[in-house]
Amino acid sequence: MGEKSSVCIVGSGNWGSAIAKIVGQNVVEKSDMFEERVNMYMYEEKFEGQKLTEVVNQRHENVKYLPGVKLPENVVAMPDLIAASKNADILIFVMPHQFVRGTCKVMQEHIKDSALAVSLIKGFDKAPEGKPGISMISSMIEDILGIDCAVLMGANLAPEVAEEQFCEATIGCKNLADGELLKNLFEKPYFRCSICMDVQTIEMCGALKNVVGIGAGIVDGMGLGHNTKAAVLRLGLMEMVKFGEMFIDGSQEVTFFESCGVADLVATCHGGRNRMLGEAVVKSTKTIRELEKEILRGQSFQGPLVAKEIHEVLQERGKVDDFPLFKAIYKICQREMPPQEFIDCLRCHPEHMD
Repeated sequence: MGEKSSVCIVGSGNWGSAIAKIVGQNVVEKSDMFEERVNMYMYEEKFEGQKLTEVVNQRHENVKYLPGVKLPENVVAMPDLIAASKNADILIFVMPHQFVRGTCKVMQEHIKDSALAVSLIKGFDKAPEGKPGISMISSMIEDILGIDCAVLMGANLAPEVAEEQFCEATIGCKNLADGELLKNLFEKPYFRCSICMDVQTIEMCGALKNVVGIGAGIVDGMGLGHNTKAAVLRLGLMEMVKFGEMFIDGSQEVTFFESCGVADLVATCHGGRNRMLGEAVVKSTKTIRELEKEILRGQSFQGPLVAKEIHEVLQERGKVDDFPLFKAIYKICQREMPPQEFIDCLRCHPEHMD
């Protein structure tokens, strides 16, 4: 990398916009390390008859996905992905995980060979055909773009981060130099970052907690209390740890005690959008897609997609029944099981059989 690193944010939903506020401020404050302009790739949409990128650049606010939060003026929304990303030294990926492959294919021939990617995306994919298990989003980015990809995960509900409420995050990377660079880019007094080398476990936590969050929402929708939700959190965490042991070489249990693990799980189960979905699934007969349109104004629930992906992977291994919480949430999201049966699935959980 050159003396000063230029930054591009690939994605612009509520989390992308919240992180743009942090990054936009930090590059100005650390102008010896970073170029001051931050390009933010934004899929073009109409907002009140105008192009959304134009509205964002005029008002310095993502009026659709993070209204009421001012973005630094050096953050520039751009609808052209290649133009936004081609000169970047640091590429921050923050978009629904199902769009990553297509986005990277577009960028493939146009980015710097020396660029560093960092994924803030909480999801993963099935492994390529013919290979068992799962594929991490960071690995997909590395494979398609041919560059290293770090991750940033944690208990980071976007509206609270945008309001500068104190929180923590975990940076996962392969070497300390990349970790320190990214810490300089992301850390604020209200957004404290720790560095950890267990990249795949960090990333896995970010995906699986969304599934458990749906379970917590189901508890809320049924009008059950704190004790039941605490049991869902604990059993969900145990299944997360077990999944890590099964699919990630060298997964370290201590990583689950970082912000990316138990802290993110707690935040998601009390305030995340997937918890909201779980509650809505109990109170409505609508499909996930219908609820998505109704509740999220065009954004995605990641939990149901992850639940489907891990169900398929566990089915291949013949291990579905070893993960009764994940199994039940998948079936409820597919409308194959009434949500009222959720707790019955947990009464005989393997954790209770030892």
